[in-house]
Amino acid sequence: MFLLTASLIGLQFCWGTEMTYCTPFLLSLGLSKSSLSLVWVAGPLSGLIMQPVIGMISDRWTGRWGRRRPFMVGGTVGVVVLLGVLGWCEGLVGLFGGGRGATIVVAVVDIFVLDFVINIVQSTCRSLIVDTLPVEKQQLGSAWASRLTGLGHLMVYAVGSLDLKAILGPTFLGDTQFKKVCAIAALAIAVAQGVTCWAVSERVLVSSGTEKDGSSKSATTIVKDLYKTTMNLPPPIQSICWVQFWSWIGWFPFLFYSSTWVGEIYMRYDAPEQDSPVSSSDALSDVGRVGSRALIVFAFVSFAFSILLPYIARSSDDGPPYTPRPPQSLEPILKGVRLPSSWKPTLPAAWMIANVLFAITMIFAPIVHSVHFATILVAICGLPWSIGGWASFALMGTEINRLSTSLPQSQGHTASSYRQLSTTDEVEMSSDPSPPRTLHLRHDSEADADVHTSTGELAGVYLGILNLYTTLPQFVGTGISTIVFSILEPGKSPELAQHAPPEEHHSAEGVSGIGVCLFIGAVCAMWAAWKCRKLGGTW
Repeated sequence: MFLLTASLIGLQFCWGTEMTYCTPFLLSLGLSKSSLSLVWVAGPLSGLIMQPVIGMISDRWTGRWGRRRPFMVGGTVGVVVLLGVLGWCEGLVGLFGGGRGATIVVAVVDIFVLDFVINIVQSTCRSLIVDTLPVEKQQLGSAWASRLTGLGHLMVYAVGSLDLKAILGPTFLGDTQFKKVCAIAALAIAVAQGVTCWAVSERVLVSSGTEKDGSSKSATTIVKDLYKTTMNLPPPIQSICWVQFWSWIGWFPFLFYSSTWVGEIYMRYDAPEQDSPVSSSDALSDVGRVGSRALIVFAFVSFAFSILLPYIARSSDDGPPYTPRPPQSLEPILKGVRLPSSWKPTLPAAWMIANVLFAITMIFAPIVHSVHFATILVAICGLPWSIGGWASFALMGTEINRLSTSLPQSQGHTASSYRQLSTTDEVEMSSDPSPPRTLHLRHDSEADADVHTSTGELAGVYLGILNLYTTLPQFVGTGISTIVFSILEPGKSPELAQHAPPEEHHSAEGVSGIGVCLFIGAVCAMWAAWKCRKLGGTW
């Protein structure tokens, strides 16, 4: 299970680098916060386009290396290159005689393309987990994905909080903190993706020979199929998607601005004289390190609860409640806090509680003037983050497998568009030194496109649609933050844009613009908690 989900560690290094260092990096180049919020539309835009489309293409991919791994490998190569360009963009632009304006353009374009490529990798990593595991292991697989996501966050924030110039030397992996962080993130995703691609035996889709390969479907056909599926979602999946939608309006400003928010509070209220914005020689590194320290605690809380939650929450499936048996090493710890089965929250109930906790925590964001208080609030959010990351994919994976196993088997070309030729249950390479067996699925594109009885074929589509409901609220969050920053902080950052004249800086007095965005997100999270009522099994 670790090898199957190890790829997510590398992904979190990339997202973590964006969340901790890219915002202050762009502000240090002279971008205003209102303009910066438009840059982060790259995340939702790339997810909106790439994940569902790549999901559908990879569902029908008939290459010899499987359906998901070719996209994982190709996307990883692109991410490595783009992280290198981002870290060294000032030097690259300088080689061609460009100035600060050209550097901003290159950095913004690079971030846009980087987000698109990361989403290719993320889509196929998640689909690989869902279509590799049987229905009874979907919740456990999602729990493992949440654990390694938390571990990846913990590792990247720990790296970002260190003074890498002092540890690695002034030139190794670059001559600035930002360059070193980008280089380490590139190395991490290459290693993590390589481990999963090597270790997991993926089922290969084979053509019946009487149709065009699914991978050759036109973009128009793919979009039409996606639209048709989105407009006719089964009610349980629709309910999951709406909770995801409202909760992510709250998570968007937290993920992209919380590190900068903590760093700004430090520079404005808690920084010693030698680290003040006026005297600091490297404000970008100072803000990045302080923000990373807060996110280390956030990641630690998230990682710890991602391990414990599967053992203190029960399944909402029909039938008797089920709690996985804890590992032997954790059993002495959990035995002391073991709850009666009737006291354990179901997964939908846990998701509701998580949204309420996030809302209560972020309501205080506009009035925080202490970096310690800000760090505490960020740390508390690790609990709802671990629950949300686990619950949404676990519930979706369960529903996908229910659909796969409940649809009737029909005859002829109206039968399943996938017919499993191998009956083996192996999902990972065994310890047997003999060559691993290749698992095959036969695909018949003459079958009705609406009939899906294979988990693999459903996984890419429905996880892509779940991603739509994750990315669309980020457009809403982008619009909200643009308006807030335009009103409260319309100039350049006085903490980071030290090259700009004082008259171009926005005021550091009054309510924090990021704090107001976090407050609005808290209100939306409370509505997401209300929407959890429709998931069933919440009480």
